[in-house]
Amino acid sequence: MPRFAANLSMLYTELPFLDRFQAAAEAGFGGVEYLFPYPWDIAELQARLADHGLSQVLFNLPPGDWEQGERGIACLPDRVEEFREGVFQAQEYARGLDCQQINCLAGLRPDSLALEIAFDTLVDNLRFAADLLAADGRTLMVEAINSRVDMPGFLLDRSATAVAAIEAAGRDNIRLQYDIYHMQIMEGDLCRSLSRLCPHIGHIQFADNPGRHEPGTGEIHFEQVFAHIDSLDYQGWVSAEYRPQTDTSSSLGWFHSLK
Repeated sequence: MPRFAANLSMLYTELPFLDRFQAAAEAGFGGVEYLFPYPWDIAELQARLADHGLSQVLFNLPPGDWEQGERGIACLPDRVEEFREGVFQAQEYARGLDCQQINCLAGLRPDSLALEIAFDTLVDNLRFAADLLAADGRTLMVEAINSRVDMPGFLLDRSATAVAAIEAAGRDNIRLQYDIYHMQIMEGDLCRSLSRLCPHIGHIQFADNPGRHEPGTGEIHFEQVFAHIDSLDYQGWVSAEYRPQTDTSSSLGWFHSLK
């Protein structure tokens, strides 16, 4: 069985955020991730992780103004200084939370920004972030997000473009964050894709499609996908990043069936 983590930005939203750690641990998850740790003190998050025996497996670099619709700033040439300040902030949290992986959101490309300039800006920023994190032995993730449903205009919307950015950056500590939900929408052929991309993959996330709900609510055959992940030489976490159709506890039938 894969090592499953819970995304606390999407799961247990019926509870206050800091209470979600306990709920995830009691359900049997060994790790947690969430979009951003920055609204909370490091010591407060440390205590929740330690109290419930959880690993912090991932969080994102600061994304710009999330509430105003920004979804990362790594591809924007006029935001490079802000991006780099965010990497230093993320490094501080990663050290405090003993988090080995941080995800970089490439961001939305404005129509006025040439694709080549956006891509080159992203690559330069990936190099900066990877070099800073390498000093601590940490890994930078790069994620492809679907541009059809969730994030129209997102710069990296296919696994091939994400891998191209990773290879262009040329750093050993940059890996692909493979999101099953997003790539089902953009590419399909999940098992073959996981096999082909496994040497690049450092983290996996999942939700069913359509709807981005729990396994069993859509078209993806998760029993087969999870078994396939088990068959690969993949040592990372597999994170539940879905929106429960009702409450989180009721959505965990897929998890309990695997125990």
